[in-house]
Amino acid sequence: MALPPLLPLLLALPLPLVRAAPPSGQEPGPVPGLGPAEVPLPAQPPDALFAAGAEAYSRGDWPAVVLQMERALRARAAVRARLVRCRLLCANATVGVAEGADPQLEPVLRDLLFFRGLLRRAACLRGCGPPEPSRYVLGEELDREFRKRSPYNYLQVAYFKMNRPAQAAAAAHTFFMANPGHQEMRQNLEYYQAMAGVRDDDFTDLEAKPHLSEFRLGVRFYTEEQPAAAILHLEKALEEYFVADTECRAFCEGPYDYEGYNYLEYNADLFQAITDHYMQVLSCKQGCVTELASQPGREKPLEDFLPSHFNYLQFAYYNNGNYEKAIECAKTYLLFFPNDEVMNQNLAYYTAVLGENLAGSIQPREEIQAYRQRSLMEKELLFFSYDVFGIPFVDPDTWTPEEVIPKRLREKQKVERETAARISEEIGNLMKEIETLVEEKAKESADMSKFIREGGPLVYEGASVTMNSKALNGSQRVVVDGVLSAEECRELQRLSNAAASAGDGYRGKTSPHTPSETFYGVTVLKALKLGQEGKVPLQSAHLYYNVTEKVRHMMESYFRLEVPLHFSYSHLVCRTAIDEKQEGRNDNSHEVHVDNCILNAESLVCVKEPPAYTFRDYSAILYLNGDFEGGAFYFTELDAKTETAEVQPQCGRAVGFSSGSENPHGVKAVTKGQRCAIALWFTLDPRHSERERVQADDLVKMLFSTEEGELLPEMEKESPAAVVVGKDEL
Repeated sequence: MALPPLLPLLLALPLPLVRAAPPSGQEPGPVPGLGPAEVPLPAQPPDALFAAGAEAYSRGDWPAVVLQMERALRARAAVRARLVRCRLLCANATVGVAEGADPQLEPVLRDLLFFRGLLRRAACLRGCGPPEPSRYVLGEELDREFRKRSPYNYLQVAYFKMNRPAQAAAAAHTFFMANPGHQEMRQNLEYYQAMAGVRDDDFTDLEAKPHLSEFRLGVRFYTEEQPAAAILHLEKALEEYFVADTECRAFCEGPYDYEGYNYLEYNADLFQAITDHYMQVLSCKQGCVTELASQPGREKPLEDFLPSHFNYLQFAYYNNGNYEKAIECAKTYLLFFPNDEVMNQNLAYYTAVLGENLAGSIQPREEIQAYRQRSLMEKELLFFSYDVFGIPFVDPDTWTPEEVIPKRLREKQKVERETAARISEEIGNLMKEIETLVEEKAKESADMSKFIREGGPLVYEGASVTMNSKALNGSQRVVVDGVLSAEECRELQRLSNAAASAGDGYRGKTSPHTPSETFYGVTVLKALKLGQEGKVPLQSAHLYYNVTEKVRHMMESYFRLEVPLHFSYSHLVCRTAIDEKQEGRNDNSHEVHVDNCILNAESLVCVKEPPAYTFRDYSAILYLNGDFEGGAFYFTELDAKTETAEVQPQCGRAVGFSSGSENPHGVKAVTKGQRCAIALWFTLDPRHSERERVQADDLVKMLFSTEEGELLPEMEKESPAAVVVGKDEL
């Protein structure tokens, strides 16, 4: 099913009109044809619609939530588009009012001509503004909610409740893109990924910036060595960039922000007040460089974003055989970085191939020359005001020529940088000394505490420790045998083959880790529901549930945990070797990884940040069989190469370990037969408890608290608990 759009992303921005200046004797007034009717305002302002949507959410009126929140998003887009259009039209309609003035005029007359232009522009802006401006101005707090994409949090719940999972997935993905640390939404997305009727292309960012989307596509085709497609998207990205830049700069022309001043005490004279406000506007316009290079949810913007387009384009045009365009793009890039050695070498090569005569006539792109000239003039004014008036300015570009900055300011900044570097170095050296001392003490105590802390009782008869951390050459590791009987292993293996879905846990991918094996799995909840429906033996599904509880209790006890473990995710999985794909195979069944951080083996670091499951604390694998070839489990150092221990799977053997960087691990290739196991991940944080597990607990209570033959009907499907969020979580 195709996903209908929740709402238009942005109203199309019409081309700015260029009007001739009025005759010198004409009184300033509104520009004809720019009344409010040309770009109609929404009937209700966005804040009222947002409040109506939130109120509908509180009473559970899901269609009203969708209606009001989508209207709120459209209303905000309309208000912003109207404001941009108005400012652009007025800028063009009043352009050149003071141009052509006689330079011999008295200063007072030149001032009058300048202010006449300002009055005309102000009159134009007033004439195309809303009749009640304050009614359509968002408060700072509510504007922040829109920037955080909070309406989409409400929308994803409402769509889910209305049984429209594709739209719910799109809304959830849109919210998550701007809030990647929102763990509940991450879990919701995992839930949607497993739902029937939800496709990969439903997970789309409804607020994506067109210039960034096109840029990413261009870079992707560039890396895939498809130059024609890369050129198409990178050129489109540039086109969209300047539309977004024009819009961003128009938004900067708002009221003066007193920035800590008490406006009642602000007593600047005419020209100082004009300077203060205009420098604030220029600084904001320079900030559009950062705004347009920023990706939702990312802390740092893309560096040298605009120039980088031409870096990609010059090589893409070269690979596509278009030397004229390659030269044009190389020269355009050199406008920003004239001393770039590689680009100058490329330009020399392109020139030699095309010929000096043809290459010499090719100039950098005119629009980029104009952009650079405007930017440098703005920087010159901003640095001057910084130097003379002390109005701070942080240059967003790395390409700004040094001569633009006043000499006194350059010297001051140099001294400040040197002082900051010296202080930073001194602090860094001191911190290293402290860290070394702390590490030495911590290592001494940790080496002891790790071995002392683990080793608690296994609490189940028949289970015994085969290898502890010392035997496994690491920490927080254990191998336990006797967790299952041979008959229980066979029963669970039969269950896995009867109930499993191809690629379960990996969005339907039958070979998620290697093309040489198929991967099948089933979750606890799915097995119980299949048992309830009579499609698999219900007692086998119950055994599966009980075994996972057994492993959890053993982990808690053996590692002497002071707080309970909660299931983060668990599934019964079988990996089967594909016979015809084993010859010449040199990969693993599952490459070395760490369960709660992103392993960078080359740098010997593990970064604990999304998209890693940072909330996972302990992991376990319970094997159901050993009658296959290969498939050994193994631990390594952080380099992912130095093997520290190997465990051969067999029926009833469990491997338990902490999920952090101390335990990188992988699975060697299964070269013949089928390897089945129950994989479990646990968290100490109840907020990240698996939502399916809660439903499984409820289903077990319902099914096994009644007599056989008196089983209740299947439970109504519930939303993931994290989906139902209160207003305080938005």
